[in-house]
Amino acid sequence: MLFNSIDFLVFFCGVAAIYPFLYRRPKPRNAVLLVASYVFYGWWDPRFLALLALSTVIDFTIAQLLDATKDERRRLYLVTTSIVLNLSILGYFKYANFFLDSTVRVLDHFGVQADFATLNIILPLGISFYTFQTLSYTLDVYRHRLAPTTSLLDFALYVSFFPQMVAGPIERANSLLPQISLPVTYKSTDFSVAIWLILFGYFKKVFVADNLGASIDPIFASHAQFTLADSLLAVVAFSVQIYGDFSGYSDIARGVARLLGFHLMVNFRCPYFACSPSEFWQRWHISLSTWLRDYLYIPLGGNRGSDLFTARNLMLTMLLGGLWHGASIKFVVWGALHGTLLILERRGVVFKWAGTLVMILIGWLIFRAPSLTVAYSMLVDTEWNWTGHTTRLALKIVFYASPLLAMDLWMERNGDLLVATKLTWWCQTLLYSAFVAAIVILGFDGASEFIYFQF
Repeated sequence: MLFNSIDFLVFFCGVAAIYPFLYRRPKPRNAVLLVASYVFYGWWDPRFLALLALSTVIDFTIAQLLDATKDERRRLYLVTTSIVLNLSILGYFKYANFFLDSTVRVLDHFGVQADFATLNIILPLGISFYTFQTLSYTLDVYRHRLAPTTSLLDFALYVSFFPQMVAGPIERANSLLPQISLPVTYKSTDFSVAIWLILFGYFKKVFVADNLGASIDPIFASHAQFTLADSLLAVVAFSVQIYGDFSGYSDIARGVARLLGFHLMVNFRCPYFACSPSEFWQRWHISLSTWLRDYLYIPLGGNRGSDLFTARNLMLTMLLGGLWHGASIKFVVWGALHGTLLILERRGVVFKWAGTLVMILIGWLIFRAPSLTVAYSMLVDTEWNWTGHTTRLALKIVFYASPLLAMDLWMERNGDLLVATKLTWWCQTLLYSAFVAAIVILGFDGASEFIYFQF
């Protein structure tokens, strides 16, 4: 079920119709939200509801066992079991075909003919997100940073909470679980903040991201038919598209959750104003970057050691971050690029804003291109040729990206992502009306999936 679909509108109206009778009573409220979340997730493929339930039961049970024993060897065994089971499930569904195909190519390189059957495994939506979410819970319980919940209902809702489960933010249990276990309390500003987040999120997705995506998909699909100028503009357009698409999803998720009385973490902070690679990751997909920092980089040793030791930890962290995005060598290379940039920054290389942006754009080319071969071909193409198609593409980028850039610049200068909610009522009316008009009149025709659903 897509946020940008009639199905979701009908679904959420149904939830909202009964919610006022439940929100002050945690148990019935959570039961209804859990059913709603399973309906929301099962809308794509109900077969994967069993997998979601299995992951929930595994980590709930292991957390209870962790809390019940003080034997450190037993606790280590339990948390290792959680890690192995979670990553095995994720690895099978996400990476089995990748490693099988890679093995065939390696054997073929050495002249060994291998005829392995393709598994054709369907990737469950959101599995990367909810796996990291459940895994962080057991790790926090193991580290004595969190007391496990005794309510399977509360934990199941924490894992499957429908606004954020498919594409994040990746919530931490110490933030979301207390909200789930207590009655909802609304603040006077919650409704206005929720409306702003939802409206701005739909604007980013339907007006900005989807329109730009439709303009550049042919270039990446048939790059040989286009010029270097087209390719460069396509990369710029994709950088705006993926930002609008992913941050749009996060905004809608946060807004819908806020209407239900829950506060989700900020996942984006105007990332293209970053002046260094590390600052970019403090602004982009914050829930993932902080997860990798807390559960991989720091346990590996972080920067507590020699420069070589720190460089190793940075590279391993970003390689895993790249592989988390997809089972393809291009995502590994994308992660390696960002790992290299972070290492260079720690060695004293100064990127500033322009240098950081150029490196990010090169990374997006690798990320978006169908393969590394295509990315390289687009990058080294020497046929500039500014054509009529190039001009039209440039105008589209200006038309669709400028409003988003202006909004980000306004929020960045004010240091407030919710600055629009502090406008006078008539200014808000004008701004929101412009957004609605852009979505309804100029928005992309059709409900397209969010990019991060494939991860």
